[in-house]
Amino acid sequence: MKFNLKLAAIAVVLAAVASTPLSAQELTLKLGHLANEQNSWHKAAVKFGQELSRMTDGRIAVEVYPNESLGKEIDLINGMQLGTVDMTITGESLQNWAPKAALLAVPYAYKSIEHMDEVATGPIGDDIKEQIIEKVQIRPIAHFARGPRNLTSNRPIKSPDDLNGLKMRVPNVPLFVDTWKALGANPGPMAFSEVFTGLQNGTIESQENPLALIRSASFNEVQSHVNMTEHVRSWIYLTIAESTWNKLSAADQEAVLRAAELAQAYERGLFEASIDADRAYLEANGMTFVEVDGAAFQAKAKDAVLMNVNDEIKPIVENLFSQ
Repeated sequence: MKFNLKLAAIAVVLAAVASTPLSAQELTLKLGHLANEQNSWHKAAVKFGQELSRMTDGRIAVEVYPNESLGKEIDLINGMQLGTVDMTITGESLQNWAPKAALLAVPYAYKSIEHMDEVATGPIGDDIKEQIIEKVQIRPIAHFARGPRNLTSNRPIKSPDDLNGLKMRVPNVPLFVDTWKALGANPGPMAFSEVFTGLQNGTIESQENPLALIRSASFNEVQSHVNMTEHVRSWIYLTIAESTWNKLSAADQEAVLRAAELAQAYERGLFEASIDADRAYLEANGMTFVEVDGAAFQAKAKDAVLMNVNDEIKPIVENLFSQ
């Protein structure tokens, strides 16, 4: 048989390409999440992709899919476990697999955003992330803040004594219902789509949500006061599937972490600007902001919160309350 030098050369090239590590190949990461394009989480996800592409000279791209277009939150987590999705933004839903993830959103556990950041980036946060990696097989690489939840009403509420059986809507979460009962309100679950009408016709007298949602739902049209209870501070993770992470070279893993760090800082700037903008809008549209006795609310909520958390995290929550 006649030896074909050209074919041999092509074979050598193909063999070299096939044996090249993944870090040297073009790679596209799929990142799906539930927020819309205006949300700071989406903008931070896009920023992450831009930075990662820049750091890897375009070898790694990130396709961002907002509005649940790649699937709902639990579906995305399942997809990451199966290897069909690379990344998502997720939070306390992870407690379905990793109980410590419940610590991401415990009423009155965090006194300020600085306290929350301290926990999220400290030993407790490290334990939460390790358990998520072990039990969920996805890896948190950055955390984004959520706006604290505040109580709206048609009269000022400065302390738990002012609640006095206030009829309020809460999400269908036993922890929230029991906490507000302990505080002295009369809480009940209601679909969010029914809240505006309920406030308008007097079926309920109040509701609680972050400022951004109070604004977007136009609750300023049916409520006069925002009581700064800030009863739930929470964070959410930017995550990558462990199977995807393990395919990356050490250098590319470092690039992912650096890009995530920049995205986290970028999101925090957007978050802080939105808090100020939302308050200014609501005040300009007739709402009065009321400072409350946060310590009194926390002290009265403590027992109800502890009754609703599992034994694995109860000692941690007790310690957070004592700080």
